[in-house]
Amino acid sequence: MHTYPTQAVILAGGQGSRLRPYTDDRPKPMVEIPGTGTPIIGHQLSWLAAEGVTDAVVSCGHLAEVLQEWLEEAVLPLRVTTVVETEPLGRGGGLRYAAERLPDADQPWYATNGDIWTRFSLREMAAFHAERDATATLALARPRIPWGAVETDAFGHITDFIESPPSPYLINAGVYVFSPAFTKLLPDRGDHERTTFPRLARERRLAGYPLPNGAYWRAIDTAKDLTEAARELGSRGV
Repeated sequence: MHTYPTQAVILAGGQGSRLRPYTDDRPKPMVEIPGTGTPIIGHQLSWLAAEGVTDAVVSCGHLAEVLQEWLEEAVLPLRVTTVVETEPLGRGGGLRYAAERLPDADQPWYATNGDIWTRFSLREMAAFHAERDATATLALARPRIPWGAVETDAFGHITDFIESPPSPYLINAGVYVFSPAFTKLLPDRGDHERTTFPRLARERRLAGYPLPNGAYWRAIDTAKDLTEAARELGSRGV
C-alpha cells in the first residue's frame, strides 16, 4: 500500500526574461494562459489538489509581491504558504529552503517548476517512485522538435519529411517526487542538478518516470509557448 504525497513545493522564482513583455510586471507563474482567465500557477495548484495534495509551499523571487497578493486574494483548493529568499541560494539551495517549510518532514513530497503546464497522474508517479525505492524521481518528457526533420537512406537520398517529430531524447520535465531523506541531501546553496542528482544517479537512487502516452506537457518559456498552449487548449480540451 503506497502512501501518496500530500505536500508539494512550487519553484516560482524565475525572472522569465524570454517571456517579456508579459513578465515586466509579474513573475512567470503569474502569466495567464490565453483563454483560461487563470495564471499558470493557478492551473498547477488545481492539478496538485486534484492529485491529493493538501499543502503547498511556493518559492517566490522576481516580483514576489505580485504572486503573494494573488495567492492571498484567490480562492485556492489547498493550503498555500510562500517563502522568499533573502539572498540568492541557487536552485538547490532555494529548493531546500522551501522544502524545510513543508508541514511534515517525515513524509514524501512533490515539486514542480513554476512554468510547467501539465496533466498526468502524480499518484502513479509516486507509486513508480516507491516501487523503485528511489530517493528522487524525475518526470521525463519527450518534447517535439520545433523544426521539420528529414529522413535519409544509407545512400543519402531523402526519403521523407516529418513535421515537428518527437525528440529521440527524454528530458527532465520539471516535476518530481522526493523521499523525506532527499531534503537533507540538497545543498544550502548551489545547484542540486550538478551535485545531488549526479550523486544519487551514481548510487542508483535516482529514478526517471516517462510521462504516459497522451499526457499533456508544456514548458511555458516564450510567447510562442503561450500561443501554442492556447491552441492546444482549444483542440484537446486540456
